[in-house]
Amino acid sequence: MKFALLGYGRMGKAIEQIALERGHEIVCKIDKNLTEGKLHEADAAINFSIPDAAVDNISSALNQGVPVVCGTTGWLDAYQQVTQIAQERNTAFLYASNFSVGVNLFFKLNKVLAQMMKSHKEYKASMEETHHIHKLDAPSGTAITLAEGIIENSDLIDWKLGENAKDSFSIQSHREGEVPGTHSIKYESPIDDITIEHKAHNRKGFALGAVIAAEWMVGKKGIFNMDDVLNL
Repeated sequence: MKFALLGYGRMGKAIEQIALERGHEIVCKIDKNLTEGKLHEADAAINFSIPDAAVDNISSALNQGVPVVCGTTGWLDAYQQVTQIAQERNTAFLYASNFSVGVNLFFKLNKVLAQMMKSHKEYKASMEETHHIHKLDAPSGTAITLAEGIIENSDLIDWKLGENAKDSFSIQSHREGEVPGTHSIKYESPIDDITIEHKAHNRKGFALGAVIAAEWMVGKKGIFNMDDVLNL
């Protein structure tokens, strides 16, 4: 397959390595100070650009009929705009806050636990997430997806960054060192605590998942997520 890389930072380079190892070709690279190859020649584009560039990059690919897999977070106020372009151009778009297979299993576990805890009002839910100092958005997209999974399956009404209001879910975000990503969800009561955690050891899982998603996307039309790819 022929891939375009929209964003050629840490994740873009990790994706390139995985794609080449799996026998694919990189025909286009686009970044702030880099434009190589021709976007329209790609079978699929993988976007991990910075949030400010994401909408333009995604829209450019979709308008040329190139399906897009996107892992950039921090731009979702334009999600409807992007999906509308994909539908109008009769191509495909897939967004995931995290492409790791383990994280997507963790998303499911998180929802199941939230359902179990709903009737146990003595437990207060909260989350801590830690990423490397280069990550631009806080909380992470993965943290937001986890929070939304809890809200959908509980009596909580929203999430708050750093706050712990009565009807909201508190997220504490930390940026330190070169941490790939750690997400910990705690249910705390006066008697005991219940904690589930996902800790990434490196970026390879994210990169591999993005390439698998791009492979899966070819030939499809519509709006998808990782549940579709992994049949969860």
